[in-house]
Amino acid sequence: MAAATLRAGAARVDITPAGPVHLSGAVGVHRPAQSVLEPLYARALVLEAGAARACLVVLDVTIVTEEYSRPLRRAAAEIIGCTEAQVIVCATQTHSAPSLGHFMLDPDFPELPAEVEWLRGGDTAYSDWALGQAVEAVRQAREELEPVEVAAGSGIEGRLAFNRRAVGRDGQVFMPGRTWPGPLGPTNLRYMEGPMDPEVGVIALRAGEKLKALLVHYTCHPVHVFPKQIVSPDWPGALCDELERMYPGAVPLVLNGACGNINPWPPFEPEYADDHVLMGKQLAAMAGKVVGTMEFAPTARVDCRSAIVPLAFRELSAEETAKAEEMLARRLTPEWQDEAHVTGDWVVTASVASVLLQARREGKLAYEVQALRLGEAAIVALPGEPFVEGQLAIKIGSPVYPTVVAHCATQYVGYIPTAAALARGGHEVNTRYWAKLRPEALEEIVAGALGLLDGTHPRPSAALRATPPHGGGVTR
Repeated sequence: MAAATLRAGAARVDITPAGPVHLSGAVGVHRPAQSVLEPLYARALVLEAGAARACLVVLDVTIVTEEYSRPLRRAAAEIIGCTEAQVIVCATQTHSAPSLGHFMLDPDFPELPAEVEWLRGGDTAYSDWALGQAVEAVRQAREELEPVEVAAGSGIEGRLAFNRRAVGRDGQVFMPGRTWPGPLGPTNLRYMEGPMDPEVGVIALRAGEKLKALLVHYTCHPVHVFPKQIVSPDWPGALCDELERMYPGAVPLVLNGACGNINPWPPFEPEYADDHVLMGKQLAAMAGKVVGTMEFAPTARVDCRSAIVPLAFRELSAEETAKAEEMLARRLTPEWQDEAHVTGDWVVTASVASVLLQARREGKLAYEVQALRLGEAAIVALPGEPFVEGQLAIKIGSPVYPTVVAHCATQYVGYIPTAAALARGGHEVNTRYWAKLRPEALEEIVAGALGLLDGTHPRPSAALRATPPHGGGVTR
C-alpha cells in the first residue's frame, strides 16, 4: 500500500425538512417541527489515491438506520468505483432533526396506525427524500475531485462537554439537567461517573492555497436546541458555519465522537446558558489554531476496511419477557398520556418487546466497525452511541495519531456502556431497545476497532494497549 497522489472532492446538499416532520431525540413524545433555525445538510467527501478509493457521508440527522445506510452506501460505491465497505455513513446526531429511518421499535414490531408512525422514530417520506439528497451529495463530490495535500493534528478544548452520568447519595445514577435545582447546587450529587474527551481532531485537505475540506472531530451530544420543536443542526452545524466563514469554499464535515455519556451541560455551573452557536465558534477557533500548525503532504495512503463484530444481546428477565410477549400477542395499541405523549409503561414494554424480537431474529447483533486511513491519520466509524471510555481506549491503543472516532454510523444500535456503568443503572443502561447489549460489548468493539487499525496502519509488532483512566473495564 504505497503513498500516491491524493485526489479529493467534497460537496454539501440541503436536507432541511419541509413542514411539521417529526423531530427525533425524545422517547415517546411527538415533536413536529414548527420552524427552521438553521438548515440541515448531507456532506460528502470522496477520496482517491492510486487505485484506492473511499467515501465519507455525514448527515445532519439524529440517527441513520441500516435500512437507509445500505442503499446510500451501495449508490456511493457505484458512483466512485469502490466497495460498500469503503463507504462510511454517519449522523451528527443532532436532536433537533428527523432521523433517517425508524429506530425506536424493531421492524418486526406489530404495525401501528399511519398517523402515529412517529412512534417508530422516523418519517418515511422525509427519509426517502433525504436519501436521494445524500446520494446527490456524493455525485457532486465525485465531480469535484482534484489533487490535494493532506495534514492532520489536534488541539484540546475541555470547557464544552461533560460526563452526564452523576452518581447520587444513594449510589444510583441520574442525568444532571441544564440548571441547578436550587441555591445550594445539586446536593444529591456525589461525583461524575467517568471522563469526557477534550480532543479536537482535525484532518485538512488543501487544493493549492485554499482548503478544500476539513474533517473536525469532537465528542458531545448536540442537545443545545433540544427539546424545542425547531430544526437545527445544533453545535455541529454552527461549527461548520464558522469554518465556512473562516475558509471560504471549503466543505467542513463534523465527526461527532462516542458521546453516549457526554452532554454540553456542566453539572457544577449555576450560570450556564445553552448556546450552540458559541460552542461552534469556540471549536472552530481551536480547529483554526490546529490548521495553523499543519504541514501538508502531497501524497497519501488511503485504505478503508470493515469488520463485523458479533455482539450478544442482554438476557431479559422473566417478568420483562412475559409483559413483552403479552403485548406482541394481543397487539396492544399505544396508551396515551395526552395527545403528544405515550405512557412511559407502554414505551418500556414496547421497547423490551423490540429487544426480544431482534434477539430472536438475529441471534447476535452484526456490529460493523470501519477504519479509514487518510495519510497518517485514522478515522474509526462506530454504530450506536458507545460510551466515551471506549473511544479513549481506541485512541490510546491506536498505532497512529491522530485517530478520530465517528459514532452513529451505519446502523441503529443504541447505547453501548461500560460494564461498570451497567451495574449502576440509569437512562443509558436500563434494558430497552436503546440499551440491549451485554456488558462485554464495548470491550469487544474496542478490540475489533484496534484490529482494523493494525491493518490500515501496520506496525512491526503489536504493542500492549493501555486502558484510559476510569475505563470501566475496557481493555484489550
